Amino acid sequence: MTTWRCVKQCGACCNLDPADRPDLDKYLSPEEFELYLSMVGKDGWCINFDHTTRECQIYDVRPRFCRVEAEVFQEMFGVEAAEVNDFAIDCCRQQIEGVYGDRSLEMLRFDQEIGAV
Repeated sequence: MTTWRCVKQCGACCNLDPADRPDLDKYLSPEEFELYLSMVGKDGWCINFDHTTRECQIYDVRPRFCRVEAEVFQEMFGVEAAEVNDFAIDCCRQQIEGVYGDRSLEMLRFDQEIGAV
């Protein structure tokens, strides 16, 4: 069985371009939506993402919508706790493919991390 895990130094989820997420206002509160938009840099990447180290500079205090947690996924997307693992894997795969490509090193590292290969 594959188990979701974050891949260090990937950062695909830090590509926040709102054009890629047209339904943001449906699952974020108005305050979260404003915060989200304030975090998007001119290049579409989160302003807190360090492109050199490929790490989040505010990881320990990152907003709720940046967290892969059962409670957050239930509140934001209506995903039941038992489905969070598969949902998170699907989300990561879609995001990594969109940002880096389906044959990228990041996708390979993700698949290795979750035990899919």
